[in-house]
Amino acid sequence: MIVRLGQFFFRYRNLLFPSAIVIAFVEGPETFSSTFLAAGLGLVVAAAGQTVRALTIGLDYIVRGGREGKVYADELVTGGLFAHCRNPLYLGNLLIIFGLAIAADSLAALIAAPVLFIFAYHCIVSAEEDFLSAKFGDEFRRYCERTPRFGVRWKGLATTIRAMPFRWRRVVVKEYGTPFAWILGIAVLTISNVLEERELDDSWDVIYNVSGVVGVLALLWLGTWYLKKTRRLSAD
Repeated sequence: MIVRLGQFFFRYRNLLFPSAIVIAFVEGPETFSSTFLAAGLGLVVAAAGQTVRALTIGLDYIVRGGREGKVYADELVTGGLFAHCRNPLYLGNLLIIFGLAIAADSLAALIAAPVLFIFAYHCIVSAEEDFLSAKFGDEFRRYCERTPRFGVRWKGLATTIRAMPFRWRRVVVKEYGTPFAWILGIAVLTISNVLEERELDDSWDVIYNVSGVVGVLALLWLGTWYLKKTRRLSAD
């Protein structure tokens, strides 16, 4: 049952992140004394998740595109961050989702978003591991024995990062849309929370400042998209 659910979630996994932003707007009791405290903590947690994703992609990258909407892999990747966590990309995603939920300053969002997405990723990973176990057999089972599923094996992590070349071009090309999406989500959540707390006339400074940051990020996103589209920036 879990594997079948995982296959379903895997097929539509690109909808998970936008769904997290929607869930973050679920209203509930406030969890922090200040909207800006919630936004700041959310940014820190989401940035940690983004760092995990960037290191994963920049070191030894695994292509999770599947084939025809199904789990597929040509090889078993066990280098880079995958030597310390079997699912570092999903771990990064969960941290970003948790960061959005914190920034929402809503107890309902803080409970609902992590629980729902931990379940979804548990199902997806179960489906992936079912496939990998069947394809790679003992090699995959030995990998599972020495590497945590979502936790991190810290021993030797710094050495792994220093030893491998970091492909920053691949990170930019593959990942430029992700930070823009979650920073935009936190920005909108912050403005929404400020408007709930204050009158509109008292909120313009916050709106201008946050919108300015988003505007700069939008220009960076557009510039990166253009460079990628014109093939002036490639992942290789």
